[in-house]
Amino acid sequence: MASPDALQTPTLDAEAPELIQRVTEEGGYAFSTMAALAAGGDLRAAEAAREMAWEQLHSGPWSSVLPVWRDAYSMACLHVAKAQYARGELKEAFRVLDMGLIMGGTLLRKDLDAALHRLSAETANADTVAAKGKDEEEGAQKSASGRKANEVDEAEVLRALPRKSLSCSPVIISDSMAHWPARKKWGDMEYLKRVAGERTVPVEVGKNYLCSDWKQELITFSEFLRRIQSFDGTSDDPTYLAQHPLFDQISDLRKDILIPDYCFAGGGELRSLNAWFGPAGTVTPLHHDPHHNILAQVVGRKYVRLYPASISEELYPYSETMLHNSSKVDLDNIDETQFPKVQELEFLDCILEEGDMLYIPPRWWHYVRALTVSYSVSFWWSDCGSSCPS
Repeated sequence: MASPDALQTPTLDAEAPELIQRVTEEGGYAFSTMAALAAGGDLRAAEAAREMAWEQLHSGPWSSVLPVWRDAYSMACLHVAKAQYARGELKEAFRVLDMGLIMGGTLLRKDLDAALHRLSAETANADTVAAKGKDEEEGAQKSASGRKANEVDEAEVLRALPRKSLSCSPVIISDSMAHWPARKKWGDMEYLKRVAGERTVPVEVGKNYLCSDWKQELITFSEFLRRIQSFDGTSDDPTYLAQHPLFDQISDLRKDILIPDYCFAGGGELRSLNAWFGPAGTVTPLHHDPHHNILAQVVGRKYVRLYPASISEELYPYSETMLHNSSKVDLDNIDETQFPKVQELEFLDCILEEGDMLYIPPRWWHYVRALTVSYSVSFWWSDCGSSCPS
């Protein structure tokens, strides 16, 4: 059972009257009624309010959703989680709070973070007691098994890569992550399950985001890790946690990494910190990003191919606004009739090993394929307006 003390929500307690008034002004009368009942501990009313806010979040394009409804969704998630916590339903409360972080607004972020921190601390204490009974030999066997799973025959790797791969190599930053706790911890599945297993995360399922059968799901991190372990590479539906601000969501994992000093050179400012976790075979298709980027390979290996920004038109970018930074060319199966220029274009490529970092300049096109189970971290930053390399 949960601690008898209720989850504390000081920001919600202070902001609730004004937030409910704003929701009412936007026509959310029914939500406001349910939210008032939810504040008194009514779980069914809290769930009803959350459902109403959820419908508003999906009433049109995400950019058109009013910010007040995102904050309303966070409010409802907090009410639901508080009621679940009081009933000892910690797993359910974890999921609801994570949904508040992923889909909600910024107004109640501190309350969501604090509630998740409390739940994490309580479950961690229970896990610590259970972990004392584990046999060291079993742990060593699991570690050896993990290492074996990441070993890949070089000939097999080369066969899996696009044509003309590894004809030349870009400069890689080596030995810059040895001091990261993640370098030792993330290879241990049991550690990842212990610190993040009950958390809910958004994942992609399918070959890549340009394919028609690609979709997104919300699952627990434990389920995600199970899918990584069971994926045999024979199907086109790997599960990929891609470009997600995982470290804003799960503070215990954030403690395992450090921001490279390169991101602040010349007065740089960090823009985004994202996770890329998945099994062998996950692919990020050829695309470019607006910021400077360091891709840090924590666990496993990845193949990366890069093309300079100066040849963008020859890479056949999509004309649609949402995909303008993505290429129509499938490097794994190039249609030479439709894209005749691509085969002759010069590029840089490499295999990124564990512990390596790769700097990718703004607007440089890049294609990435995981060769093994792979956990990577990307750091995007801007540099006070200096010109971008071409």
